[in-house]
Amino acid sequence: MTVKSDRWIRRMAEEHNLISPFESKLVREVDGRRIISAGASSYGYDMRLADDGFRVFSPVTGREIDPKRFDEESLIEPPLRTADDNSKYYLLPPHSYGLGVTVETFRMPRKVTGIALGKSTYARAGLLVNTTPLEAGWTGRLVVELANLADLPLRVYVNEGIGQVIFLESDEDCDVSYEDRGGKYQGQTGLTYSRL
Repeated sequence: MTVKSDRWIRRMAEEHNLISPFESKLVREVDGRRIISAGASSYGYDMRLADDGFRVFSPVTGREIDPKRFDEESLIEPPLRTADDNSKYYLLPPHSYGLGVTVETFRMPRKVTGIALGKSTYARAGLLVNTTPLEAGWTGRLVVELANLADLPLRVYVNEGIGQVIFLESDEDCDVSYEDRGGKYQGQTGLTYSRL
């Protein structure tokens, strides 16, 4: 199994639609405004947080979180805010947990698994992006789980980098892919909650 390079990522995006929409190089500026980097990096892809479907768990609206019987009432949608430089962001309260979804849709080949990790820029500000697998054969927009570990509210910018996916390719096909077994999150196009 090998970690795949930016060349491989670009080739797979072009030939097999691995990532869509796709930025072929690392983007650090948009319309003259600095952003948290997004796009292809040396050995990964910096995915972006979308501006649709962001939710935060709230003790005001929910009683408990049960992954077997998920209650959508336990989540609230915070307002999308605008910074002085016209960047858009959500405010994640201190010691809270939220769910978002990527701008990008991923189409994982049968021999490839991805691992989503947090970005150091956010980690240094107190944001934990849960490590999440993108299994062989899975297709969809990735749900990103975010925890603010800090004692202060944290800005989470939309349409900017939120985490990085590292791609690992096996030397052989798996017997049963995520698609073959009819995985419960296959084909998700927006924020999808915990399912059994």
